[in-house]
Amino acid sequence: MRWTFLVGGLLLAASNSWANDTTAELTTGGLIYVQTTDVVMEEEDLYLSREEVLVDYVFRNTSEKEVESIIAFPMPDVVGGAQNDVAVGDMESDNFLGFSVVQDSRQIKPELQQRVLALGIDRTDEFETHKIPVLPYSDKTAEALKALPVDVKADWISKGLIYVDSYDAGQGWEEEIRPAWTLRSTYWWKTSFPPNKPVRVSHRYKPSVGGTVAMTFIEGGKPVSNYKAYAERYCIDSAFMKTAARLEAAAAKSGPHYTEQWISYILTTGANWSGPIGKFKLTVDKGREKDFVSFCGTGVKKVGPTTFEMSATDFYPQKDLHVLFLNAVE
Repeated sequence: MRWTFLVGGLLLAASNSWANDTTAELTTGGLIYVQTTDVVMEEEDLYLSREEVLVDYVFRNTSEKEVESIIAFPMPDVVGGAQNDVAVGDMESDNFLGFSVVQDSRQIKPELQQRVLALGIDRTDEFETHKIPVLPYSDKTAEALKALPVDVKADWISKGLIYVDSYDAGQGWEEEIRPAWTLRSTYWWKTSFPPNKPVRVSHRYKPSVGGTVAMTFIEGGKPVSNYKAYAERYCIDSAFMKTAARLEAAAAKSGPHYTEQWISYILTTGANWSGPIGKFKLTVDKGREKDFVSFCGTGVKKVGPTTFEMSATDFYPQKDLHVLFLNAVE
């Protein structure tokens, strides 16, 4: 599969949140994703913006028997840390991104599995033992961390679960415990696929939007040290860099200041269904004409003032989707 660069805005060429449905099985450790040879994903219509993610699927059981299964939908990781600037919706709610699902016109209430990871190790049981909420940026979590015993705090620091943030807010040096863990959330529900009948599933949720206070891949019109990673992740090319350089120069002369924002979508789990995705359609909406966007795709076309579209047949998702927005600060 060939991945090409696309950008919106003043250019005519067209480039933390999001995942394809996949089948899964419940084990004592939670959900494990499995492949199915009976159910195909006939269609996927995916719409991505910084305001909402909309996904419509059509599945079909190609066997002669009804297939009972679990459908799982992994959400984007929420990562704690000092350098994160992430919009994650309502951090006081388990359903912090407002996820909803409808199957064949019937509202489904999915189960939610949440796991706490630090340094690649699952530490969920320790949070349950000490009754600490798992949402990193919740006010309830912040209060619960303050109440941890001193020995537990030291142990959690050594395990990479938390860190001590030292700062001076004008009243002398203060210290505060901050989250450093990663929260991995997955929605799942049991369903059945009747033989040779379409099953329609739709999701809606508000994406987790990451961001910075400036463009970090360019300085003085030149690529900086992290440019290679950006170029690979978002398919940035020379045309996009020229635009970024022009925006940077304009900002220095009282022009609009541009920051970065990112969203990601776990696309590769779509390969867990039998065969390729029959018809795949992706729409990326940058939201405002003065903003810019870069992402990897093939045959993307600009179809509206702010929207870009890619269509494919017999589509095998080989990479997850990452979208970079250059956001004009008002």
